[in-house]
Amino acid sequence: MITWQNIAQIPTRGYVCAYCNYRVEPASGWRTQETKSVGNQAVALGHIHACSQCGKPTFFDSDDKQHPSPSYEKIVGSVPDDVLALYNEARASVRAKAFTSAVLTSRKLLMHLAVVKGAEPGRAFFAYVEYLADKGYVPPGGMAWVDRIREKGIEANHEIKIILDSDARELIVFSEMLLKFIYEFPSRVQPPQKTQSNEKN
Repeated sequence: MITWQNIAQIPTRGYVCAYCNYRVEPASGWRTQETKSVGNQAVALGHIHACSQCGKPTFFDSDDKQHPSPSYEKIVGSVPDDVLALYNEARASVRAKAFTSAVLTSRKLLMHLAVVKGAEPGRAFFAYVEYLADKGYVPPGGMAWVDRIREKGIEANHEIKIILDSDARELIVFSEMLLKFIYEFPSRVQPPQKTQSNEKN
């Protein structure tokens, strides 16, 4: 059983809060009375920091791993609800350390985007990749990223292979870029308003 001390001054730690996405450096929180030896030092089995922005708790274990981990991918604006749901599911999978699920969801997101943009349903995955590229939805130089999503999706589906944190995060970052390119950036360019004089002309 782990015993927690009352809230007190503990070593300052900088981290990105998973709840509010602010970078904070709180100097107060809780730590365990139990310790383990690391070299010549006794290290507490865990610390809980209270976010100085939103006040919610974040736990750091004795290996200095953060729980819950932050979502390094950004929220994307102007995305349809069904597309956004897939993107957020992939982000949540990364935060839950379900990296295989994150890869598979990223792959499904890419297929869904292609169908939303006019591709025929029920086609092979790579056909959707080619469709997005041919229709100009993939930014210049982005095909290497799309190929990586395809490869990682195949590995997650058909190979007995552990999907790494870095693999999943790369795919989410690409998804973020694609959604911004297709939805968010165009929405920021508002069409010019027609004036009365223009309408008469």
